[in-house]
Parts: sequence; structure tokens; C-alpha cells
Amino acid sequence: MSASPEGPSSSYLTGQLLIAMPQMRDLRFHKSVIYICAHTPDGAMGLVINKTLDSLTVPELMEHLSVDTELELKPTKVHFGGPVETARGFVLHSCDYVEEGTLIVGHDLALTATLDILRAIGKGRGPRQTLLALGYAGWGPGQLDGEIQANSWLHAPADESIVFDHVHDTKWERAIARLGIDARMLSIESGHA
Repeated sequence: MSASPEGPSSSYLTGQLLIAMPQMRDLRFHKSVIYICAHTPDGAMGLVINKTLDSLTVPELMEHLSVDTELELKPTKVHFGGPVETARGFVLHSCDYVEEGTLIVGHDLALTATLDILRAIGKGRGPRQTLLALGYAGWGPGQLDGEIQANSWLHAPADESIVFDHVHDTKWERAIARLGIDARMLSIESGHA
């Protein structure tokens, strides 16, 4: 999707992957891949999909929140969604589960931030694909657009095989490869031709 002559449309990067360039100075986002859940003139919001919290698994979080589970859940790590509101949880998931408050955030993907989705997951009635994150990445009006113009980020179409894959160490390279670029060829020096 391209920008209109008047500027980006209200959903310009919504549903796409945002990929940190090698020269990213903010260490929280070094080699990050972010799924953009919303991008409007008012700002942008997304979830880091390739960094997990070493100290917390989904079953541990469920226990901490007193969510009853009927299934034995895999000890999948909870994601570091970003540095904003790090105590707030979000579930990025396939659209086969929708409840009141669920937002459709891209082609076949949705975002839910309620305990009800955790209860559904614990009972085996949740979505087919899930990524549970604490915190999010956020940008004010025009901020993300400025960072992209400053060569801090690339963006690529989202791919469920990257979003929900549990092999996090290669997501950055695979996301860049979706653009036909070899990550080893990216310079850590910024500049314009």
C-alpha cells in the first residue's frame, strides 16, 4: 500500500511488520521486529514479536493472574511487547476468536487485551494462533513517519509464519528477507543517496 499525495492513509502501516535497521540507537529495539497494530494520524502502536521476557512463561502468567486452566499449557515465553505500559497484557492472535473489545489489526489478525481471552486459551477455546505480550511500542503523531524517513525502520508485509513462529532468533533476518534484502548487506551507517 502506498502513501497518497496528501500523506499516508489512516492505516498506512497497520498490519505490517516494522523492522529495525542495524543502526537503531535505542537498545530496546535493536534488531526488533514489530507487528503494527495501528497507524493513524494520531500515532502508532505495535508489539515486538521477536523478543521474550526470560523470566515469565504463559502458564506462570496465568497462575499469577489467577486464571484457571483446564489444559496443560506449553511453557511458551511471554513477549516483551515494548517499553510502554509494561504491566499491561495484549494477545495478538488469529481471527478465529473474536470477543467484545477485540480489534481486527490486519489481514486475518486481531488484538485482544482482556482476561476473557486468557480464560478461553486456558480452556482450549482460544484462537488457533497466539502471541502474548506485556507492554507495547508506541509513537506520537508523525513520530513513526519521521523515524522511517530517518532510516531507523524498514517495513514489510506481515506473515503469520514470522509473527507466530517460536524461533525468535531469526525473525529479524527473515522479515528483512521478505523484502528481498540480505540482512548482511545492510549498512550500519545511515545516510541518503
